[in-house]
Amino acid sequence: MHGMTQSHAHPAFPAAGFEEEFITGLKAIFEENIVFNQLLGLKVTALGADRVSARIDMRPALVGHPAYNRLHGGVISAGLDAVGGLAVMAAIGARHMGETPAQRLQRFHKLGTIDLRVDYLRPGISSHFELRAQVLRLGSRVASTRMEFLGADGTLFSTGAAAYIVS
Repeated sequence: MHGMTQSHAHPAFPAAGFEEEFITGLKAIFEENIVFNQLLGLKVTALGADRVSARIDMRPALVGHPAYNRLHGGVISAGLDAVGGLAVMAAIGARHMGETPAQRLQRFHKLGTIDLRVDYLRPGISSHFELRAQVLRLGSRVASTRMEFLGADGTLFSTGAAAYIVS
């Protein structure tokens, strides 16, 4: 989120010209309405027109086995997919600023993952994790993203790339 200015309404959210209603609605969709994201404890931490970030706090339910304190690979994959989708939602919202926030939020019902690649670089052991995503291309039918999964100290645990259907 380098070089982005801050919004007055949400200090942690870069100003992308998004209205309070859009930010609140997008957070509700991502954090509450998508049940799996709620289960993971995914929380939006930054929202920009082409970049977003979120956070997952380590909880016993997220580990692969009680004997291990590392995050399960499926959780990492699901988190990367989710934050990539969030970045696409923000990009779609920014593209259609002429519409009301409610109209833009309705556009996300058609969003779906069509391709996901994850590279696991090292075990996910940390107190919490930061997930970042950037939209590389937003076409009329398909969006492409790049994602990162980092530990509390900034260590890169996994990277991802995904394509989403947007039409």
